[in-house]
Amino acid sequence: MAKSSSLKSTLAVSLNNYLDAGAIVAGSSGITLWQNYLGLSEMHLGWLNALSANALGAAIGAIIGGFLADKFGRKFIFTYNLLVYMLGVLIVMLSFSYPMLLCGFLVTGISVGIGVPASWTYISESSEVHNRGRNICISQMSWGLGPMFILFFGMLLAPGGLLYGPVESLGHAIIGADAAQTAVEVFSSRVVFCTLFIVAFVAWTLQRQLEESAEFTAKQADDKGSSIVDNIKLLFTNKIAVKTVAFLATIYLTWNLVASVMGFFMPHVYETAGGLSNETANMLSCVSWVFVVVTTFIISFYVDKVAHRLFYVFGLAAALSAWLLVIGGGITGIAGIWVFTILWGINNGSSVQVFYALWGSELFPAKFRAGAQGLMFFIVRGLSAVWGLVFTFIYGENGEGFTLAAYCMVALLLIALIVGLIGMPNTRGRSLDDITRERYGENY
Repeated sequence: MAKSSSLKSTLAVSLNNYLDAGAIVAGSSGITLWQNYLGLSEMHLGWLNALSANALGAAIGAIIGGFLADKFGRKFIFTYNLLVYMLGVLIVMLSFSYPMLLCGFLVTGISVGIGVPASWTYISESSEVHNRGRNICISQMSWGLGPMFILFFGMLLAPGGLLYGPVESLGHAIIGADAAQTAVEVFSSRVVFCTLFIVAFVAWTLQRQLEESAEFTAKQADDKGSSIVDNIKLLFTNKIAVKTVAFLATIYLTWNLVASVMGFFMPHVYETAGGLSNETANMLSCVSWVFVVVTTFIISFYVDKVAHRLFYVFGLAAALSAWLLVIGGGITGIAGIWVFTILWGINNGSSVQVFYALWGSELFPAKFRAGAQGLMFFIVRGLSAVWGLVFTFIYGENGEGFTLAAYCMVALLLIALIVGLIGMPNTRGRSLDDITRERYGENY
């Protein structure tokens, strides 16, 4: 595949990452508006988070979508999955009850999970040997752009925001001039979800035009009659595959336990530990995502030329420095908060997720490449949902357990650093066929 073609397909598929992260942030940024509109309790909100793209919804979708992509093709997922995503977003946009809202969050989350393994797999399989890391970084940039834009839209459209006037007019035009204020205010969240619907439609249109992965096509020709069950058995009975799952799931889980908490609680941390207003906290969260995009953009030029070890350590060093700053009491002032924001953004730009996505698509044969990633994503997102509940108890109602929480974060990041350095593979500059033959022999 030509370089220009590889880049074009990467950009089209990377929109899935925008939709993944965008759905998470759109849900969390507007949750208070839905709570006020529908009179939801904390338990209601807990279920929304648990079944969303941030947790179990995506986990369930991933383990299904991974093996479907290995059986029916990556293009099969791209052809149909975003229709499911658009349906989920549409349900949220039109919700007038809690069951309807919960259904929309669940459908959207399942679609996000279905798309992730196929996306990372397709990007790697359609990339040139010396551009595979770059293309994964482009995908990571899209993951950063989603929250950045959604937070920005949320600030503009929220009550008190610069563009709330048109939103308020739209709400009154649809539901009447005498409508309750909470019913009108929630239209800002509906509009934010509408932007995701539009991006999903554009992504679906582009992805339908993609050709099937050459790796998958070749595998299908050599692997007649293989079923999904056969591929699952292969994954769980091959010792090298099992060890690889253990390695990748460990580094991704330990890092993601920290990242998932930050994605949901960062504004809350700024307000309780840093003493900032809600508006300022959301602005800093948005700024953090700017640093994610910039850092990943810079790294994309060098990731295929420089040892992966350097960037892996660099990202985790930034993350550890950020949390050690917290432990040292360094984020009580605005200067410390800014340093924390920048360091965390740099970490996300050169994150474990970049290398998990890269290695996860390199270290398994095409037979169960997407399925293995789906399994790991299921494990990580599922346990992250449980950890989110545990973290709230550690952190406390008003941030009284913040220092203890910071020690937990440092411990998790150290595990990701140590395990990553011990098990880091040597795949840079090598074809997927070459890597597969070395690890699994000629029969895969």
